[in-house]
Formats: sequence, structure tokens, C-alpha cells
Amino acid sequence: MAVGKEIRTKITSVKNTQKITSAMEMVAASKLRKTQDRMKAARPYADGIRRVIGHLSQASPDFHNPYLEEREVKRVGYLVVTSDRGLCGSLNVNVFRALLNDIKGWQDKGVEVDLCILGAKGVAFFRRLKTNIVSVATHLGDVPKMSDLIGAITVMTDAYKAEKIDRLFLAHNIFVNTMSQTPKIATLLPVEPVDSKELQQHWDYIYEPDATELLTDVLERYVEAQIYRAVVENIACEMASKMVAMKSATDNAGKFIDQLQIAYNKARQAAITQEISEIVGGAAAV
Repeated sequence: MAVGKEIRTKITSVKNTQKITSAMEMVAASKLRKTQDRMKAARPYADGIRRVIGHLSQASPDFHNPYLEEREVKRVGYLVVTSDRGLCGSLNVNVFRALLNDIKGWQDKGVEVDLCILGAKGVAFFRRLKTNIVSVATHLGDVPKMSDLIGAITVMTDAYKAEKIDRLFLAHNIFVNTMSQTPKIATLLPVEPVDSKELQQHWDYIYEPDATELLTDVLERYVEAQIYRAVVENIACEMASKMVAMKSATDNAGKFIDQLQIAYNKARQAAITQEISEIVGGAAAV
């Protein structure tokens, strides 16, 4: 029964793996609710601060800031949000695929590209491609803090202010629902003008200090808010994708165990049949 013993060993191994994937599925499911709550809490602030920028811009129409100025594009930068851990399906791959296509479009025009990577998986992927990575931030955890991101972000925003890069993009996953996460590449800088239809019809602010100084500070907070929102949303996408991937792995392990069990039963039946034949043959010979 050497074959049967080998199959039994495989069944035990797959069952142990199934227990691990089932546990990981439950952990991801428990974390998903909390990450969704943080994602939903970050969205109103990011949207609200954008409307404030629109109001302040109307109050100071002659205001000039590098974050608002369009320039001829000679070099672009990307802030790429990925996960720190794997086992989350095609989540990171989808972002990488969309980003590489976008980068190729700029490179075909002779535009150089700089990358800021947020997440260990993105760092590992783009280092293999020998791309120009200017800053990184990894091991952000399930509850990211702005203090862990600000260093990597500042490198890119300072480069934009110094006109070393002419446009800054933000690449991350958007949480559609538990089963669907979509990659998105959006322009972060220059800040796109706010449609007047989105603003309140009647508003009146008292500025202290003046609107120009406030607008400069608010633009900085706006960039930080958009990036933090993208990081939080990407974590929610990671947990949802991991939950689905681990459930699929658990189900597939169950199917594989069933196949191995059938193979074991056939091997056992064949061995029993052979033993009976040998006994009958021996008795006939006597």
C-alpha cells in the first residue's frame, strides 16, 4: 500500500493548507469591515476640502500657485499605492498593468518618469524593472498614519514645486464592492479646477489670514488628503481581494481532497483485489 500511503500523506497536507486558507479568509473578513469604515470616513473630508479650494479660488482669482499651474510636460511622476503583503489575488497586478501602459504612453512621447512607491509589493516589482524610484514607504499596516507617508510624498511634491516634474499622478485601486476592485490613475497635480456647479450658490467666508495664504495651506492638505484616501481605500481593496482569494483557495483545496480521496479508494480497492487474487491463486496451486 505504498501508493495509498503517499496519497494519505497528500490528503493530510492539503487539509492542513485548507485550514490555513480558511483562517486567513476569516481574518480578512473581520478586517474588511474596519477598513471599509476608515475608507468611508476619509472620502467626505477629501471631497469637502476640494470644494473649499474652489471657493477660495473664486475669492482670489489672481492667486498663482505651482499646484494650479499647467506646464509643458517633460517629466512626470507617479505615486503608486500597492499592498505590503501578497495572497490578495490580482489586486496589485491590475495596478501594475494599468500603470505600465500609462508609463509606456509617456515614454513613447519622450517624457521621463519618476516613481514614488507606497507598499512593499510595488517596490519589489518596479525594482526588478530597473525603473527610476525616487522614494518609497512600506510596512504601513492596516491602520496607516500620515506621518509614515509624508516623507515619501514630500519628495514628489517638492520636485513638482521645483519644476523637476511637470505632472504628478496617483495610481491605486478603487473599492467598488467586495467582489470588484478597479485600478485608477488620476492626475494629482496640477489640481484640476473645480466645476462651479459643484460649489454652493450662496457662500460667504471670513478669511483669517487672507484667502491667498489659506489657499496655499489648503492645497497642501488637499494633496495629503487625496493620497491618504487612496492608501486607506487600497487597504480595503486588499482585504476584500484577500478574502475572496482565500475562499477560492479553500474551496479548491476541498475539491482536490475529494479527488485524492477517490484516488486513494481506487488504489486501496486495487490492492485488496490483488491480495485476494494472490490468495485464490495460492489455494488453487495447493
